[in-house]
Amino acid sequence: MSELRILADGLRFPEGPIWLPDGSVVLVEIAAGQITKVAADGRKTVIARPGGGPNGIAMGPGGQIYCCNNGGFIWHEEPDMLRPVGVPPDYQGGRIEVIDPASGAVRVLYDRCGDHKLKGPNDLIFAPKGSPGEGGFWFTDLGKVRARDRDHGGVYWAAADGSKIVEAAFPIFGGANGVTLSPDGRTLYVAETETGRLWAWDIEGPGVVRKDPWPSSNGGRVLCQFPGYRRLDSIATTAAGNICVATLVSGEITTVSPTGEIIRVVKMPERMPTNICFGGPGLKTAFITLSLTGKLAAIEWDEPGLVLPFG
Repeated sequence: MSELRILADGLRFPEGPIWLPDGSVVLVEIAAGQITKVAADGRKTVIARPGGGPNGIAMGPGGQIYCCNNGGFIWHEEPDMLRPVGVPPDYQGGRIEVIDPASGAVRVLYDRCGDHKLKGPNDLIFAPKGSPGEGGFWFTDLGKVRARDRDHGGVYWAAADGSKIVEAAFPIFGGANGVTLSPDGRTLYVAETETGRLWAWDIEGPGVVRKDPWPSSNGGRVLCQFPGYRRLDSIATTAAGNICVATLVSGEITTVSPTGEIIRVVKMPERMPTNICFGGPGLKTAFITLSLTGKLAAIEWDEPGLVLPFG
């Protein structure tokens, strides 16, 4: 595997990278409340300023960017470190937004599921054509953490046109963070941050997953329990169906097989590599956000990433 190279720095807690065919990467700067495009030569351009806490993003129908907005954080900053530490006083809830990259216009698609307001939407992935979730996307809600208590996380399915939202699995006590799908779109994977667990569900329909009985708290099965003190963030699937997990505290990208074995660990230069996506020729370059130090990095990967709906 090649050396890690830094493509851009000076970013305000970057996450949610999307590689584009022109060689650029679109990502969020959560602490700046904006969506930023990093050109192949490292130049940065602001696409939109939705405010709050833009988190996971994905390209959707019509070339629009779909965004999980967590509603914002309080930030702790010191030299070479920026990290979220709480809920800001102006927090009013989370939302799913649709952003026009040409104009920067932002509209809210969902801010609740039934009677329950979204708390901290975190990550999303569109279902591929022909899969049980076709026509929409799966997304996680991490919830919010306060000084003495926290929200339960959950995972949802939502129609791309704003017509329907379904709570698929709840609760995910340690916070539902990264979300991805198997190559055929029939298995849903979710990373639970605080417990270091990677969950899996078989998908039966839009927002419907097969649930195991008690004692499973959310009907899912634990695909992998990470060892030691490791917190999990975003995840991405390779073409072969392996799941690459941005692993916090230990500062690693961990590859887990579809049967739950840890098959590869790649060390990162900081404790919070938060997100990974694939791009470049043959989708064999991994683009990784190093959020504590505000950097976008790239490394040649040993297997290609999965081709995603809408690019």
